[in-house]
Amino acid sequence: MLRTILKELKHHAPFTILGALSGILIMVIFRNISQKTAYTLFYVFHPFHVFLSALVTASLYSLYNRTNAGIRKYSILAILLIGFAGSIGIATLSDSLIPYIGETLLKMPHREAHIGFIEKWWLVTPLAFAGILIAYFKPATKFPHAGHVFISTWASLFHVLMAERSIIGLFTYAMIFLFLFIAVWVPCCLSDIVFPLLFVKKRGLMQNE
Repeated sequence: MLRTILKELKHHAPFTILGALSGILIMVIFRNISQKTAYTLFYVFHPFHVFLSALVTASLYSLYNRTNAGIRKYSILAILLIGFAGSIGIATLSDSLIPYIGETLLKMPHREAHIGFIEKWWLVTPLAFAGILIAYFKPATKFPHAGHVFISTWASLFHVLMAERSIIGLFTYAMIFLFLFIAVWVPCCLSDIVFPLLFVKKRGLMQNE
């Protein structure tokens, strides 16, 4: 499992760097948007991130817990719990908490931790369940993960843009790039790879390697 996790972390680092660069480019272009607009865009990308995270997390757990004949070796309750915790919990860490830590360290004037499943539970929670249910019937991991990286980056970015309303310098851009990379690479890999594999038996891993 450790070998699989390290391989996946290494494999996804370039995707994350590209995602963080796209975030900086968007920040340069949209640096003058209003706080209200940044808030609205955050609640476009964050729920979509939760959906993709639930889909990939639940799909990975599903695929690694099937026999060679394709028979499921888990209950609907198991995939619901793992998919929900892996998407809501880790997407909140990625999109809200890590950006908020960065905003605090950079002393941004309007910093605030926006917790999606509390502020807009009626939007975020149903999308998590939708991703899990799709994964239950038709699991998929390849395309959604690439989308997951970019959507997560943009959600984190607009969280930052809600907090910063002044002109920023190159140092701040560099720090934001670093926090975007951390906010996406570690939590997304935890959600998509590490978290679901914690609940997979060693035999399941061997069958899928």
